[in-house]
Amino acid sequence: MQPTSYLYLTQAEAKRLQILEKRYRKTARDTFTARVAYYHPFTGGNYTSITIRDQKSRWGSCSSRGTLSFNYRLVFAPPKVLDYVVVHELCHLTHMNHSKDFWNMVETILPEYKVYKSWLREHGQELNLINYLEKQGIPIKM
Repeated sequence: MQPTSYLYLTQAEAKRLQILEKRYRKTARDTFTARVAYYHPFTGGNYTSITIRDQKSRWGSCSSRGTLSFNYRLVFAPPKVLDYVVVHELCHLTHMNHSKDFWNMVETILPEYKVYKSWLREHGQELNLINYLEKQGIPIKM
């Protein structure tokens, strides 16, 4: 959700945000590709592709065809939170549900996953480009 003061951006400011978002989506693709490659040997299963989206209500998903989808806004989260989502979706390649076996598998790979899951529930709404830029001291308005 955008702060009210940024609802009225000039064309130049909006274009700048679009360019920055494109860069962060590229960063997200590179980051997720690397993290999936790292964790995949621990989870097994077969995935066919990785997609990067800006989902409003999901951080990730795993289709029955093996497509792993991740929300680009996770690049603004602490690295372990991003890793939690990667592990979560990779575990779905073996368990396409949220059964006890699924959660046991997640816990085997990331024993402290509940901390990251909780962080995401509490702070997920803060993960957006404008908040990130503000925290970095980068002005939005010119």
